[in-house]
Amino acid sequence: MGLQEVVDDVVAQTPGVSWSIAVPGRAGHEPGRRLRTASIGKLLLLAETARRFESGELDPGELLAKDPELAVADSGLWQHLAVDALPAADLAVLIAAVSDNYATNVLLARVGLAAVRATAAGLGLHETGLHDRVRNRREPGQPPTLSTGSAGELAGLMGRISRRDLLMPAVSERMDAWMSTSADLSMVASGFGDDPLAHTRSVRNKTGTDDGIRADVGYLGDQAYAVLANFDPVRPGSTAAVMRAMREIGSALS
Repeated sequence: MGLQEVVDDVVAQTPGVSWSIAVPGRAGHEPGRRLRTASIGKLLLLAETARRFESGELDPGELLAKDPELAVADSGLWQHLAVDALPAADLAVLIAAVSDNYATNVLLARVGLAAVRATAAGLGLHETGLHDRVRNRREPGQPPTLSTGSAGELAGLMGRISRRDLLMPAVSERMDAWMSTSADLSMVASGFGDDPLAHTRSVRNKTGTDDGIRADVGYLGDQAYAVLANFDPVRPGSTAAVMRAMREIGSALS
């Protein structure tokens, strides 16, 4: 069965799931659909951080301290570590490796959401954006979701990194190195058979997870991909069905 056939079958077998899928040159399903993407938007923060490192606007060694006002639960390691300040470059690694929420908020406070949005606009992204910092709970008047994106735009972004033409080659090199540390190979990348803690010579990816959201974008060699799913998490078996579907796509992609 070809990859497009697998994608078509996955969509048919998961009624009620909103999919946006893009594997350039090979398969797709509604690649222009904007969906909620949870932590995928952190890639835009990393891109602007890498650009600033290369331009000299931000020193990779600049120490950034924990701020109780920016503390947030769920994903990440820094909240469990005793160290109160880390270099900006280390925060970028924590974000790429374990989608660290505390590191995201501290680095975003230093870089600025406006700058991240400007970088996204400069990259020609219309459906894809980081809208806010990470919050334990969203209140009225705050952005309703952390980030949104379309598979077509995100697969294009991954392709640019893999070809080393995202902003400038050095920025792409930093992004590639950071993404090689991702410890979450539970979705599309679960079909590649790699060690989640040691795959620096294989897949590069970033995932996004929240209630009713599963998203995985990355590249394997020169093949970029983006698979996004939004669904009702209360519906029995919905999360398991989406995870199985993403693995099927990854197995066919590899």
